[in-house]
Amino acid sequence: MKFTTDEHGYYGKFGGAYIPELLYPNIKELEDNYIRIIESSDFQKEFISLLKDYVGRPSPLTYASRLSEKYNAHIYLKREDLNHTGSHKVNNTIGQILLAKALGKKRIIAETGAGQHGVATATVCALMGMQCTVHMGETDVKRQMPNVLRMKMLGATVIPAMSGNRTLKDAGNEAFRDWINNPTDTHYLLGSVVGPHPYPDMVARFQAIISEEIQWQLQEKTGKNLPDYVIACIGGGSNAMGAFYHFIEHESVQLIAVEAAGLGIHSGETAASIAKGTIGVIQGSKTMLMQTNDGQIIEPYSISAGLDYPGIGPAHAYLHDIGRTKVLDATDHESLQAAFELTRLEGIIPAIESAHALAALPKIQFNATDVVVVNISGRGDKDMDTYIAHMDKYC
Repeated sequence: MKFTTDEHGYYGKFGGAYIPELLYPNIKELEDNYIRIIESSDFQKEFISLLKDYVGRPSPLTYASRLSEKYNAHIYLKREDLNHTGSHKVNNTIGQILLAKALGKKRIIAETGAGQHGVATATVCALMGMQCTVHMGETDVKRQMPNVLRMKMLGATVIPAMSGNRTLKDAGNEAFRDWINNPTDTHYLLGSVVGPHPYPDMVARFQAIISEEIQWQLQEKTGKNLPDYVIACIGGGSNAMGAFYHFIEHESVQLIAVEAAGLGIHSGETAASIAKGTIGVIQGSKTMLMQTNDGQIIEPYSISAGLDYPGIGPAHAYLHDIGRTKVLDATDHESLQAAFELTRLEGIIPAIESAHALAALPKIQFNATDVVVVNISGRGDKDMDTYIAHMDKYC
């Protein structure tokens, strides 16, 4: 069974396509064609081939023995950090670049926060010989400079977004403006399960490879294909949706999404859009977002550029609304603690986004027999400046 939207692009009361009239032809073109294209045998053959021979899938499922001993459970790490480009983002960019090619597009635009999606987009554009423009908040350009340099080396044009607090939301706004101005030959390669339908459903389908692999990898390692817990960080929510996708219908699997609490849920400096949000519309989708009583977006804050977003994907809003997922939160401090803990116990330096997922471990009372999968959505190379700045405190 596939977890998909209804015929109008909604998950329950969340989703839809709230778009300006100028974008209607672009969205309608995607909606009318994406399922036909991505389910075709030719597409699937090329998609699977590139995931295997270019991305390096399947990504390993690593047993974390020392982490398991500490938290009294069997903890496995899904190693999306070992993909080509260093995160889960490439699963989606491979899928969308093939879709764009099938639609006859010549130019690709994207938004990025932590830079992982930008790097993955620039990579597949180089692979396919397409022009690439990446919009990135000026704040994130400064704190994720290694990824900015990678994008430029790959041939992408990186345009800093100068509005708002100059982070992920603002990069997304600029990408939509770019698309409005260049509607004919351009595909917006959106990086998460956010935005107008069909993006949330489309990106979820591409990222579902994560949970598909977890199932058979667990079967090989444990003799059963259903874990007791799956834990993932959540901003827009593509890595979490990929990790959850094939387990949603299995009620025995507890799905844990971890939001970025920033300096604390009640500090006024947070990006926890489930904990602090209400229903509204952001960047083309009805979902949970942080907003004032009169509907103005509240600027988010997180030490993590990839989670520094005031909303959440509509599928995640729905799963939380019906009680299928449990949403926890992790502060900057808790995430840094978790990152340094993984580094010292298992020799793996995670992206600071992924560290938020790891920060859930001390908040859950596990049974000794529990099988727990934590999605390590990206590697920590890009965050070394942040880690170095906090090393004296956590080492």
